[in-house]
Amino acid sequence: MLQEYTLEIRVRYPECDPEGIVHHSRYFVYFEMARTELYRANGGSYAQMEAAGKFFVVASADCKYLRPAKYDELIQVTVRIQKVTRVKIVHEYEIHRGKTLLAVAHVTLAMVDREGKVVLIPDEFRPDM
Repeated sequence: MLQEYTLEIRVRYPECDPEGIVHHSRYFVYFEMARTELYRANGGSYAQMEAAGKFFVVASADCKYLRPAKYDELIQVTVRIQKVTRVKIVHEYEIHRGKTLLAVAHVTLAMVDREGKVVLIPDEFRPDM
């Protein structure tokens, strides 16, 4: 199972404020895009998981913004699985523009059923399985 994935993104105009700087909220969209591609690279499908009645919800999220990303730049969003417990997955993120580190973040996901009850993480999400 892949523990890390890097997604390259070109910053689009509607993701920026009037000064051409990426709005802080967009970083979390970039994190989710990279996380989804990590899962896909491991043969998974969020659509199939959700059809089976299991959903990931954000339990906590934090981001440190170090340098701005700007309109039309190519940025690299790297996601790493930092920790997996019975009910949570902690992801670590870095956003770079070339060799320049722009942001670092952590997002903890919990798995729930259709009623919102916490359920065990399936083996397919456990790197040690």
